[in-house]
Amino acid sequence: MSRKRNSIVLVLLLFAYGAFSQANVSGVQLIRSHDFPQLLINGTPFLILGGELGNSSASSMGYLSPRLKHLQQMHLNTILVPVYWELMESEENKFDFSLVDSIIAAARKHELKIVFLWFGTWKNSMSCYTPLWMKTNNKRFPRTLDSAARSQEIFSVFGTATLEADKKAFAALMRHIKEIDVVDKTVLMMQVENEIGMLPTAREVSKTADIFFNSKVPSQLMDYLQKNKNSLVPEFKERWEKQNFKQGDTWKNTFGEGVLTDEIFQAWYYAKYTNDVALAGKKEYNIPMYVNAALPRPGKLPGQYPSAGPLPQVMDVWQAGAPVLNMLAPDFYNPNTKYWCDLYTRNNNTLFIPEMQFDKTCAAKAFFIIGHYKALGFSPFSIESENDAAIPLSKSYGVLQQLTPLIVNKQWLNMDGFLLDKQNRNSTVKMGRYNLSVSHEATLSWSLEARDLVWSTTGGIVLQTSPDEFLIGGSGIVITFENSDKDLVTNIAAADEVSYENGKEIKGRRMNGDQDHQGRHVRFSIGEWGIQKVKLYNSLATIEN
Repeated sequence: MSRKRNSIVLVLLLFAYGAFSQANVSGVQLIRSHDFPQLLINGTPFLILGGELGNSSASSMGYLSPRLKHLQQMHLNTILVPVYWELMESEENKFDFSLVDSIIAAARKHELKIVFLWFGTWKNSMSCYTPLWMKTNNKRFPRTLDSAARSQEIFSVFGTATLEADKKAFAALMRHIKEIDVVDKTVLMMQVENEIGMLPTAREVSKTADIFFNSKVPSQLMDYLQKNKNSLVPEFKERWEKQNFKQGDTWKNTFGEGVLTDEIFQAWYYAKYTNDVALAGKKEYNIPMYVNAALPRPGKLPGQYPSAGPLPQVMDVWQAGAPVLNMLAPDFYNPNTKYWCDLYTRNNNTLFIPEMQFDKTCAAKAFFIIGHYKALGFSPFSIESENDAAIPLSKSYGVLQQLTPLIVNKQWLNMDGFLLDKQNRNSTVKMGRYNLSVSHEATLSWSLEARDLVWSTTGGIVLQTSPDEFLIGGSGIVITFENSDKDLVTNIAAADEVSYENGKEIKGRRMNGDQDHQGRHVRFSIGEWGIQKVKLYNSLATIEN
């Protein structure tokens, strides 16, 4: 009876989701076209060149307003902005949206779109942004405990009243955004909660949590795993396989002993909770929604990092438990960009980077993540801060802003992005009949950084716009071309500096002579940004006399 009842509940949830998705009037939607994710505003594709505000920066318009013009000048088109539950509902059931209204009005004034971050039940694992009337009523809103049974400032995922309060507040927020923004569409997406994760244990330890942990794994999860058995992420599938793909048993017997199973258990209930909050919001105003994860440091076990959030090893659990969410997103304070991006593009997950450490490497990473992964967007953290990374990022965004119409309308045959430094100085890619070799500019003996111990992080983006033509944007890269047909030699017919204004191409210098090393390569010097249009021609490798 339990399995049957759960199946009926799932059908009703899917029916409800289908009903409100069909009635979507937001005009903002996330689609996948030819395996290419796109955010559409009234049917027009939009690429997020964003920046996330510092946690407290949006709590005062006096602080925020003077900084928005600077962000617009940095070529941002989107800001990621917190909404603070404690300020929005300081008294239960009395909502104050004046700060939200002011932020939306200020963004419109500076032609910026918004992704709102709901600082609800959890923010970086903790429940620090919940209203005081919740924090002071532990009986109604239960908290988690540490291993010594000491209360933590983290609300329990099993608190029914907590979930209902979060759903009510989030639904009220979404209803208000619809009322004031359905025409202008300033608000594009919502992040539900922020960096959910369990600390300082891998799962909750309480009488309620233990009852659920010692019960059978919910049939909704097991049915999903069985249906998607062949496509589960390897590290998760391996754990289940060690238990002979057991069904209808407890968490421990299904996934084995230890903290890894604790994390799977906690992830399921975090996902279910977040799905309920998102569903309540989407019923009011259906725009794309996602969750973000704090990535663990190397070698750490669950409980030693914010565990059970939407992390790669429990991606299947989150996708099963939170089908209303549009994607799972990583927050980057980790230099291994490719490694984590590869993990977050599994299971058809749409890649969006809502938060990244704002340093000088961001300028190159924007090219790589958008070009290589066809990401929905890119957004360094604390974007409004005085930072020497601002100028490089603004120059990369300037290039990407010019190329955006071609990128989002897919006016290319192939597209890729590159990220280079001294440890990763070369990359290759095949585009059509050409093999492209992309190298760090410091690999040239005359480069100013050639003999330095540390090289700048550089990068670029390449779009093949016709069989023999390429658009290349970036900084600090060198590209050579070779025909895959060894009987042909490829040469540069023309390399022209170009820019784009209102979709119109403007030609600059012909980059011949020293600029292309007498036809040997296309080059962007370190510290210089630009776009070049390159046309190739081919000749026979061997000419008979």
